[in-house]
Amino acid sequence: MNVKIIKSAEDYEAAMTRLSALMSLDPEPNSSEENELELLALVIRDFERQTVPTVKADPIESILFRMDQMQLSRKDLIPYIGSISKVSEVLSRKRPLSLPMIRRLNQGLGIPADILIEEVAGVSG
Repeated sequence: MNVKIIKSAEDYEAAMTRLSALMSLDPEPNSSEENELELLALVIRDFERQTVPTVKADPIESILFRMDQMQLSRKDLIPYIGSISKVSEVLSRKRPLSLPMIRRLNQGLGIPADILIEEVAGVSG
């Protein structure tokens, strides 16, 4: 086992290659390969947290994604957002989500509230 701190893109690529190889071995529990895999995964995660910028989820894109997943139409959002005109304004980024809308979308469609409270690009409110 030769796991080291990742300090460069080259180190990262080598670590990812080794991680992939270890995963394909499907190591036995408590084996040296499994220990190396776990340690390597921690080192990789630490490097990614330091170098990869956090991506903020877009509330409207999240709603559209859930609509697609659940095969919902705009009319199906009326119980969560309000009238069809409000649904249209929200989805076209002309109206911000209100707290009651966020609560209903969270409870009814299971969209995480922390995503829904993010600012929506292009909406003033």
